[in-house]
Amino acid sequence: MEPESGKLLENLETWTERLQEDLGDRAEQVIGDVIAGTRLDAEEIRVEPGQAAPELELRKWYRIPVEGGCTADGSDYHIYIRSGNSRSLCVFLSGGGIAWNPYTAAHPVTGGRVFAWLPNYYWSNLRPFTQIYNIGVGITGNSEKFNPFDEWNFLIVTYATGDLHLGRTRYPYTDEAGEEQVLHFHGYENFMSAMRIGKTVFPFADRLLIAGESAGAFAVPALAEQIHQEFYPACRDVTLLSDSALLVKKHWRKTARDVWNVRPEIWKDLHGTNMTLDWYRALYKRRGEQYRYLYASSVRDYLLSAFYNDVQNKKYDTDEEMQEIFRRQLGAMIRELKKITPNFGIFLYDWKRPLLYRGGTIHTMVRQPEFYLRQHGNPSMAEWLTEAVDGHVTDVGLDLVLRRRRKKAPGEA
Repeated sequence: MEPESGKLLENLETWTERLQEDLGDRAEQVIGDVIAGTRLDAEEIRVEPGQAAPELELRKWYRIPVEGGCTADGSDYHIYIRSGNSRSLCVFLSGGGIAWNPYTAAHPVTGGRVFAWLPNYYWSNLRPFTQIYNIGVGITGNSEKFNPFDEWNFLIVTYATGDLHLGRTRYPYTDEAGEEQVLHFHGYENFMSAMRIGKTVFPFADRLLIAGESAGAFAVPALAEQIHQEFYPACRDVTLLSDSALLVKKHWRKTARDVWNVRPEIWKDLHGTNMTLDWYRALYKRRGEQYRYLYASSVRDYLLSAFYNDVQNKKYDTDEEMQEIFRRQLGAMIRELKKITPNFGIFLYDWKRPLLYRGGTIHTMVRQPEFYLRQHGNPSMAEWLTEAVDGHVTDVGLDLVLRRRRKKAPGEA
């Protein structure tokens, strides 16, 4: 290729990226404007931990500001609650990315970066747009007809700190403009404040579902014991669900200890390249069959495969090769979960959204429209999860990854 032609192509690619980024940012702003200040916006109420809980309308979502809470960029933090007609409680740990070094800290998520496929690693604040992935869809949908969890109480521990809900420090970095910034790894303080508010609004729980997706899914085995023992110790019916928590990477213990300043009793359980496995192993060793254990995942996850590509090859992108590596890593993980206990329930899925995910499958399902849908003649996730919390734990979709013996995938033990 002639030098001038190469330069022209490079300029065209840069212009295209900028156009896509601008369109993505504009789309996010429009959606945020539609939500903010309208009937679609969750009503804000105040709750003082330990004080009398307010009267709540059944099946209505409320936004609660958290005093002392903050997001990665230092802005205000809030959670969501909804009251059902039962004493069953779902504590849901939201996802929203991860930051583990100065580079990832300098590239938070924006609508533009997502649309242009530019590096973006974590949500740095809670804005009107973020409501659409926190409430009102999947397991959090308001549908008496379709949602079997419609009668449950919900506490949504929102997330925008890049630390898997576990951080307790301030992290300096330099942003893309060369300015010195601080990332507030404040996830653990936010989590504890959210739980105190949740305990005030929902003082009792006959059944407890501790669930999370993406970053929140990693946090489930790390925080479930504390949620149960410290806030709802009288509950004897506890189910755990992690939806999409697989990122093979060396030195997770060092990241948890030195970057996020996670509590020692949590980071000391990390020993290998798969922190979700490490935390579930440690939890089962302490609690055994006291809990029901569930794991769900997309088999060629477009986002987690892009993150792994970035970790391994310094390239934030996904393709068929990286998605196949992820599928094989997932198969190895499922085998290890079954070694922890053969009663570990598994739900695997391969939903796609053409043109959006570069041939990969969706990332998370529990708070997606697909939550209600059946695939390959299997039960829907809603049906599978309902059976599981009722004590009938099963596996769905294992044939998507456990087909035949093969060579180890990169990063496997």
